[in-house]
Amino acid sequence: MTENTQILFKSRPPGWVDASHFEVAAGPVGEPGAGEGLVRNIFMSLDPYMRGRMRDQKSYAPGFELGQVLQAGMVGEVVASNDPSLAVGDLVEGRLGWETYSVAQAGAVNRVDGNVASLSHYLGVLGMPSMTAWVGLRNIGQPREGETVYVSAASGAVGQIAGQIAKMHGCHVAGSAGSFEKAAYIMDELGFDAAFNYKEASSLGDALGQACPDGIDVYFENVGGAMLDAVLLKVNPYARIVACGMISQYNLEKPEGVKNLGTMVGNKVKMQGFIVSDHMDLKSEFMAEMSGWLADGKIKYREDITQGLENAPAAFIGMLKGENFGKQVVQIGEAPK
Repeated sequence: MTENTQILFKSRPPGWVDASHFEVAAGPVGEPGAGEGLVRNIFMSLDPYMRGRMRDQKSYAPGFELGQVLQAGMVGEVVASNDPSLAVGDLVEGRLGWETYSVAQAGAVNRVDGNVASLSHYLGVLGMPSMTAWVGLRNIGQPREGETVYVSAASGAVGQIAGQIAKMHGCHVAGSAGSFEKAAYIMDELGFDAAFNYKEASSLGDALGQACPDGIDVYFENVGGAMLDAVLLKVNPYARIVACGMISQYNLEKPEGVKNLGTMVGNKVKMQGFIVSDHMDLKSEFMAEMSGWLADGKIKYREDITQGLENAPAAFIGMLKGENFGKQVVQIGEAPK
């Protein structure tokens, strides 16, 4: 523990993120003070919302600071502690730095059970992305048996869970993804009723019409832009749009306009955004339900794991371009035996 590899935020991207906006540096391993522990980071989560934190503007999450270590959801092992609530050997999750070792306040991390298929699950199927899908459908989408639910970015960290939960509610579930392989996966492995490769669709409207022949009652929105515009022409009366994310817009200097919002009036459509961190009072309920579904084989989950902290910037850029297949995770170190 003599050197700490770190990824620093070098400059703010005006448009697309590239490697020049990151810097790999070697820093010292921090010494935990009173009420702190030192965590050896094992798995790191990469998520689209991080792109917003690279902007110098007010948002629901504070922006990354130039010249400082970036932050992400992390699972790691406590290797030193100056707080009675943290013991050496404890496995914890929390928002820590893009680095090999992080000093953490004891109250800023939560202990996790190592008795899972992979510790990375606490960043995906048992973590923030999966809870995002669960909360969005529970509180806003409220799918009912026989309705049609459409999920964009359906093979991603949030989308794959949203679609499977909708299937449990007895819905016709359709999804879109960025390749034929991903579209086949969400149908053949996740049990969606219909899927299409939006990159190869000659018309989004036609593709949606084939996938959702009875219209759309619930749209789980992860993409925005042209996809949202096409969906607005297919919504049924009293449809609900769960505004989770709009990844197609994150790297644009000037976001695209949406032209078909007028259809919301006549169809009495509800569209609502949400941030999962506002619903942490539901976490124990989510964990109990999702853990049960996993144990019963009702939920499947795919991860895309990149090896090595130094490869995190490239993995993050690839995720924003849709190159990942499943939840994007970086493995920084080895899990304890």
